[in-house]
Amino acid sequence: MFENQPKGLFALALANTGERFGYYTMLAVFVLFLQANFNLSPGASMSIFSTFLMFVYFLPLFGGMLADKIGFGKCVTIGIFVMLVGYLLFAIPAGAGSTAYTFMIVALVLISIGTALFKGNLQVMVGNLYDNPKYADKRDSAFSIFYMAINIGAMFAPTAAIKMMDYAQNSLGYSEADSYHFAFGVACVSLLVSIAIYYACRSWFKGAEKGSVAAKGDAATHVEELPKEETKQRIVALCLVFAVVIFFWMAFHQNGATLTQFAKDYTAQSSTGLQSMVFDVWNLVAVVFIVYALFSLFQSKTSKGKLISGAVIILAGAYLAYQYSILPETTKVEAPIFQQFNPFYVVALTPVSLAIFSALAKKGKEPVAPMKIALGMLVAALAYLIMTSCSFSLLSPTDQVAAGCVDRVSPYWLISTYLVLTFAELLLSPMGISFVSKVAPPKYKGMMMGGWFVATALGNQLVFIPGLIWDSTPQLAYVWILLMVLCLVSFIFIMSQMKKLKKVA
Repeated sequence: MFENQPKGLFALALANTGERFGYYTMLAVFVLFLQANFNLSPGASMSIFSTFLMFVYFLPLFGGMLADKIGFGKCVTIGIFVMLVGYLLFAIPAGAGSTAYTFMIVALVLISIGTALFKGNLQVMVGNLYDNPKYADKRDSAFSIFYMAINIGAMFAPTAAIKMMDYAQNSLGYSEADSYHFAFGVACVSLLVSIAIYYACRSWFKGAEKGSVAAKGDAATHVEELPKEETKQRIVALCLVFAVVIFFWMAFHQNGATLTQFAKDYTAQSSTGLQSMVFDVWNLVAVVFIVYALFSLFQSKTSKGKLISGAVIILAGAYLAYQYSILPETTKVEAPIFQQFNPFYVVALTPVSLAIFSALAKKGKEPVAPMKIALGMLVAALAYLIMTSCSFSLLSPTDQVAAGCVDRVSPYWLISTYLVLTFAELLLSPMGISFVSKVAPPKYKGMMMGGWFVATALGNQLVFIPGLIWDSTPQLAYVWILLMVLCLVSFIFIMSQMKKLKKVA
C-alpha cells in the first residue's frame, strides 16, 4: 500500500491532514455553536451549515479554473493564508450581537474562498504525481492513502473541540457559548502546522505545482490535446458521475446536521462498560495500530518485520486492557463525539478495502470506478435503513418538545450507521476523485476537479432539506426514509448509465 509511492504524496497528504484537522474541529461543533451563541433553531442552524458547506465545495470550481491558468502551487499558497485569517476571526469571542454575527459571516466567506483555492488544487497536484508512467498503476491506492490522511485529522477533531471547550469552561470560567471559540482556535494552530509541512517538503512535489498552461518553450509542461469527440465523451461521463454524487453528499453530510441533532436529542448521554471504550479517541488509535500491525505481520517478508508487528499488537492490546481496567462507572457522551467514528472507520478500513480490491484485481474482477460509486450509493441507503429502524418508536421532534422528555436509544445505532456510511464513502469518494483525475481531459483537469466539488456543493446545499423536515415531521423515521430513497434512486440511475461510463473508465 505504501511501497513505491512518490515522496510528494506523503508531503501533500500530511499538509492536508493539518488543514482538515482544523476544518473538522470547527465543523464538529458549528451547528451547536449557532444554537448556543445565537439562539437559532435546529432548522435555521442546519440551513446555515448546509449553505456554508455548499460554498466550501462550489467555489473550488473557480479555484480550479484559476489554477489551470496560474498554477496549482500558487493557488494552494494563497488559499492557506486566506483560510488562516478566516479561522482567526472565528476564534475571537465577540459575543452574540450583530458584530459577532458579522464576524462569523466574514469568517465563513474567507474559509470558503481559501478552501476553494487549497483543497481541489492540492488533490490535482496528487494526481499530477501519477501522470509519470512509473507511478501510474498506483493512482487509486495513492488517493486512498491521501483520503486516509484526511481522516486521521478528522478523527481527532471532535475530541479536540470537546477538550478545548471543557478547558475553557472548567479551568478558565468561560460560558458554554464563549467556549466554542477555543475550539475554533484549534483550527488556527493546525493550519500553521499545515503551512510548515507544505513549505518544508515543497521540493518533493514541485513539478506537480504547475498549471496546464505552459510557459513559452516549456516542453515539460506541454498539455496533450485529445480529439474533440473523446473530450466530449469524457466530460459527459464525468457529469453523469457528478449528478449521482450530489445525493451521496446530501446523505453523508448529515453527520454535522441531523445525525448530530439525533445524537443530542435522542441518544443516551452516558455509557457504561465496554461501550465506554469507544468514546476515547486514543482507544480507537490503538485499534488502528492493531489493524495495520496485523497487515504488516502477514505481509512482512522478514522475521524482524514480523517481530515488530507482533510487538505493536501486544502493546496496543495491553494498552486497551489497561484502559478497560480503569474505566469509570459511567462515561459522559457528548453529541459532537460521534463525528469521530466516520474518520476512525476510514483510517482503520482503508487497508482492508485496498486488500480486497487488490485481490480482486489479481483475479481480473476488480470493479471499475463507476461501479464502485454505484455500490457506494446502495450501501449509503442501507445506512439510513438502520436509522429508520431505530426511529419508529421515537417521538417526532415537535412531540418531543411538547412532552418535555423522550426515550433515548443506545449509541450503538449511530455508531453502526457511521460504520455503514463509511463503507459507502470508501467505495465512492476516493474512487471518485481518482476517476476524475484519470478521466478529465488534460487541459481541463482543474475545472473538472472543480466540477467534482460543485457536485459535492450541491449535495451539501441539500443537507438543509432533512433539517427543515426535522422541525415539522410527524414521524422522525421520515427524515431517514427520504435519504434512503434518494440513495436508492441514485444507485438505479448510475447503473442505467454504466455502459457509457465503462467506455472511459
